[in-house]
Amino acid sequence: MRGLRNLLILMLVFGCFSQLELFGQRYQLKDGRKAEKIKFELLNNLMIIPMEVNGVALSFVLDSGVNKPILFNLADQDSVQLNNVSEVSINGLGEGEAVNALRSHGNRFRLGTIENASQELFVVMDAAINFSPTLGIPVHGIIGFDLFRDFVVEIDYGKRFLKFYDPKAYSYKRNANSESFDISLVHNKAYLNAKVGLENDETVAVKMLLDTGSSDAIWLFENDSIVLPSNNYEDFLGKGLAGDVYGKRTRISHIQIGSFVLKDAKAAFPNMSVFGAITDLGDRNGTLGGALLKRFNIVFDYPNERISLKKNRNFKLPFQFNISGINLQHAGVRYISERIMNVTENTEYGNVQIMMAGATRLSLVPEIVVSGIRVGSPAYSAGLKEGDVILAVNGKRVHRYKLQEILQMLNKGKHESVKVRVSRLNRDLIFSLKLKELFK
Repeated sequence: MRGLRNLLILMLVFGCFSQLELFGQRYQLKDGRKAEKIKFELLNNLMIIPMEVNGVALSFVLDSGVNKPILFNLADQDSVQLNNVSEVSINGLGEGEAVNALRSHGNRFRLGTIENASQELFVVMDAAINFSPTLGIPVHGIIGFDLFRDFVVEIDYGKRFLKFYDPKAYSYKRNANSESFDISLVHNKAYLNAKVGLENDETVAVKMLLDTGSSDAIWLFENDSIVLPSNNYEDFLGKGLAGDVYGKRTRISHIQIGSFVLKDAKAAFPNMSVFGAITDLGDRNGTLGGALLKRFNIVFDYPNERISLKKNRNFKLPFQFNISGINLQHAGVRYISERIMNVTENTEYGNVQIMMAGATRLSLVPEIVVSGIRVGSPAYSAGLKEGDVILAVNGKRVHRYKLQEILQMLNKGKHESVKVRVSRLNRDLIFSLKLKELFK
């Protein structure tokens, strides 16, 4: 089915840059509005928002850690017009080389009633750079700084909506449960001061990048003061534009932001080689990502270099670790047949309904495959392999669930057995995973 995707046609419109295009145009609320409310989908701790690019409806990750919008995974679009195009190389997170891309000026972006008539963007042409399989839905790009720069942005992770305010019309509401902090903007990225408790409860002051585009909780960079706890394991941390990211995963005693304290927090120490091409780390000590940020409702105020945090219903949720050691992703679709008994469907002519009993229904469902196995994990010990197609978990057929729900089923308990049925080389196999606590 992947071969049936529509071919991407890039309509490269070359022309002279106007002065407006050279210096860019800001996002504006239309029709005299003072705010715009947008619903988002939260997948793997990432906010997915709808965005039109030159009239084409796409989906973007709202990523406060990215400067200019980056497009990828456009193969399911008939055509996307890109204006004023040149070839460039861009650096990103990962242990690979810089990637080839297109740079484009003068593109029209629209989000609800918010519009920018002359947005600069980059397009990564490498088909391997695609975050959709690990999220379970089509995602075509990432966008960040330009939106945060032009608005006061309220993020309600609890109710899953964004609200973009005209900075001139926004007024802070007094709330006893909310705290405000200064942030610093360096190279168009926001940094916040915090404290982390490491091994033996030693507390260290840290300067952290605020990155809504990271699905992880906390990344820390090891130095003389920030020491990796002795209880850790090697793990795959995620994908960057320049390749896969690996490091050590661990748990720290706490992280403190103002009076907010999150205990037993999930943390990772990435291999610093992944930052080889990135030269602006400065005095940064790490990153705060979506798994931590989603525990607050947040107001980002870039114009005044300020942020407000308020606990939400996610605050006391325990941090989730991949206990099973299985990484999953979508890998196209497959057919399944289901025996249907005593069904009163499928076609209706006026008031006459066709009754079907003992019928077989053929359905097209997502194919969920094992994309990685952590060495030494319960999945590794049980004999699961990369490339196995997941059919069922504890008797529940996985095609009825979202990707993130399947991962939760695989990691639901610290001292439980999880039965996984897979297809391998046209054979159905059943494995029993003995889950155990990673950190005692």
